Formats: sequence, C-alpha cells, structure tokens
Amino acid sequence: MNLALLLPAALAALAAVLLPLLIHFARRSERRPTDFAALRWLQAQARPKRNVRFDEWLLLTLRLLLVAALALLLARPVLFGAPDTTPWVVAAPGVAAETLRTAGVPDDAERRWLAPGFPEASEAPPSGRLPVGSLLRELDATLPAHAALTVLVPEVIDGVDAERPVLSRTVDWRIVPAASETVDAGKTPAAAIPTLVVRHAPDRAPALRYLRAASEAWRSDAGKGADGTTPPTPAAIDIADAARPLPADARLLAWLAPGPLPAVVRDWIEAGGTALLDARTEFPGIEAGTPRWRDADGDVLVRGIALGRGQALQWTRALTPAEMPELLEADFPQRLRTLLTSASPAPARAAAEAHAPLAGAEPWPETPRELAPRLVLLIAALFAIERWFAGSARRRAPG
Repeated sequence: MNLALLLPAALAALAAVLLPLLIHFARRSERRPTDFAALRWLQAQARPKRNVRFDEWLLLTLRLLLVAALALLLARPVLFGAPDTTPWVVAAPGVAAETLRTAGVPDDAERRWLAPGFPEASEAPPSGRLPVGSLLRELDATLPAHAALTVLVPEVIDGVDAERPVLSRTVDWRIVPAASETVDAGKTPAAAIPTLVVRHAPDRAPALRYLRAASEAWRSDAGKGADGTTPPTPAAIDIADAARPLPADARLLAWLAPGPLPAVVRDWIEAGGTALLDARTEFPGIEAGTPRWRDADGDVLVRGIALGRGQALQWTRALTPAEMPELLEADFPQRLRTLLTSASPAPARAAAEAHAPLAGAEPWPETPRELAPRLVLLIAALFAIERWFAGSARRRAPG
C-alpha cells in the first residue's frame, strides 16, 4: 500500500504547529515575584540558568497532533494498493428480481441492477430500454481491478450498441430466463393483438384488402382459451380517409397517401408512434433509412429511420401484387406484424449468447481510496480529548 497526497502544497499549513508551542512558552508559568521586606537588603545572587520546561506536555502534544491532522486533511491523502476484492453480480433489465437475489455467488457479493447508478437489488427492477453496453463499460471502469464480475442477462438483450463490449476483466456471463408475468392456472393467455390504424387516399382503396387480411390473421393468431373457444378480441384495424384524426390511443399507423406527410402525423411519430408510409409519401431523410425488410432477391421492400421516440417506415413499392408479390405469401401477416411491433430497431437488440463481453481491454487506472473521512473522525476525537484535558488543567490550577 502506498500513501499519496493529491494537494501536497497544503502541507505548508504544518507551520501552524508553531502556534501551540508559542502559546505554551508564553503561558508556561503564571507566577509573579513578590518582594519581602526582610530580604530586600540581601545581596542579589546570580540567578541559575533556567531550563526550558514544558508545562502540560500531554495537552501540548494533543494540540500539535490536532494541527498536524488538519494540515494533512487539507493535503487530501489517498491510499493506493489496497484493492477491494468484493465480488459483484449485476442483472440486466428483463431479469427477475428473485433470480438476482438467489444467484449462486458468495454471500458477501454486491447485488446490483445494471442501470444508471447501479441501484441495489432491493430496489425496483429497471424497465425500458437501457444502454446495456455503455453501462457495462462504466461498471468495468469503476470496479477495482481484482473484483470478480457476474452479469445476469435474458436470452435477448434490448439496448445494446453496435459494438460488442471489450472489458478489462473476464466476466461470468450468465444467460437466465427472462422475467414473466404470473398467469392464472388453467388459462392460456391470448396474444396481444396490435390495432392498426389506416389512413388512406381514395386511390389507395385497392391496397386496403391486404391490410384487412393481415389484421384478420392477427386475430386468428390470438389462440384459444382453455375451454377451446376463441376469446373475444378487439378490432385489429381502424380504416378511414386521410382527413380523419388519429385515435388518442393509436400506436401503429399505415399512411397510404401520396404527397407531403402532415405535420400532425410527424409529431405523432416523434411522440412514440410507428408509421408505415406509402411509397409516394414525401418524408425528408427517409431515403437514407436502414433496410427493414428485403425480398427474396435482397431488394429493399421497407426502409426506416428513428424519429424522436418513434420510428418512420416506408414501402419502396406500391401495394399491388404486380409490384409486390409478397402481399400474397402466407407469411405476409406475420412479417408485417413483426415489422410494426418490433420494439427496437437493429442493432439495439441482440442475442445474449452472441453479445458476451470480450476481455483484453487495457486496465483502467486504479481508483485511490480517499482517507479524508477517517481523518475527519480522527480530528474530531483529538479535539474532544484536547478539550477534556484543557478543562482538567484549569480545574487543577490554583485559585
């Protein structure tokens, strides 16, 4: 272990130790000489040499230590070479809280969530998409070099970036079952059916049959309950002309109208909506969007870009069998549903098995351990003892 000072110039304050010395020299004796009449005619004798003598040497020592400790506190001492080897286990969003609490790690391990601030396992699990890769790099930089790290992740990670994390340590990467909601016994939950809002121009009416067929397929995919009957399902499609306003709860929109995209629709996308635009809808910037759907020959059918909290998608062809034979394929409804309901555009989602961090990055500089909190406690203790001794000295002084 090595001791270092972040502000060594502050040691100049050690010169203040002269103050207690001067005070003790000035007050080492409060006795005053008194002349007696019988002794006034005696011949004065040479005074013996006076030795330097400290009164209340223990009190003086305490005051010197107190001043020295204050000067050392100003110099900000830190300690290197005292690594903390406490193991850490963190859980990514989507992992059940019980899995984090019962992870097979030592009892003294730190259990945290992989979220900003790395909250403790006793707090509520994080939700939503979080920058998992960036959080892993931050944690790797802040943990001591000798601390073991275990990461619990679901099979599919949401919130990754384009680069596989490269850390300075080998990580115990554990893929665990994702958290799921409790389902009543004997009941089979029906699949959530997305409601598709369609707004179209009059000349796009022939294309509506394919969207209706897709919505009916989504209703069929809802499955049957335990009694063998199909549960009631809400309407999966809302079709109207382009002039009708969007419903307040709309989340998916098929905009089949040529010309500029209305500002109200753009604002709706930025607020978190997903819009699938007609091939002739004018929307600046979408030409540079990433491919989201390709045909068998590799040509792009749909491209898209992120916009605010939502995303804008656009067909590259007209919705006719002649232009797009995929409309007649059996998997068209499922592929359309996947396109519209995908939670995160690539590459924000990845299989956990393929995204395990690599080791080999340069170790981060060791974080020194601040000694200031301990020094503050020491100074407080010295001050209390000094006050007690000072009061005792005054009580012993003759009246």
